[in-house]
Amino acid sequence: MLNIRPATPDDVPTILRFIRELALYEHEPDAVVATEADLLRDGWGIAPHGAPLETIQPPRFTALIADYDGAPAGFALYFTSYSTWLGHHGIRLEDLYVTPAMRGRGIGKALLAKLARIALDEGCPRLEWDVLNWNEPAIAVYRRIGATVQTEWSIMRLTGEPLQVLAASAGNVS
Repeated sequence: MLNIRPATPDDVPTILRFIRELALYEHEPDAVVATEADLLRDGWGIAPHGAPLETIQPPRFTALIADYDGAPAGFALYFTSYSTWLGHHGIRLEDLYVTPAMRGRGIGKALLAKLARIALDEGCPRLEWDVLNWNEPAIAVYRRIGATVQTEWSIMRLTGEPLQVLAASAGNVS
């Protein structure tokens, strides 16, 4: 039996394991530097020692856990985005993952359906995510549910030293 539920702080070790499995699947096993403390801080506002953070900030992400026959089978981690063109917020799916032994049971589609329900319930006109160009199985699933590939847009990313250099060029601009 499949159950999709909101993730809790107790799910953080499982979420981090799923993130690492996803990175391995995406041929980037050494790219994950996130820790349980990072996820607790940004998802639930909990400090590493387990106490609530003194500075209360809204969660930076929300997550769902898919349990199949009582065992964690996958997750979806998402956050709120904003479209200036639509003048409205949306949901941005960061990660969707189903552990290999549980694939082919409709769990990924069920996670997407739950996110679509959340988007509509929250008044979001858009649910979007990225997919690697080589991940044809995922692209096929996404197309079957009606998603479209946005080929006219490219993802730009600035990290590490280039990010620091650009930030330093801001100087005393306020």
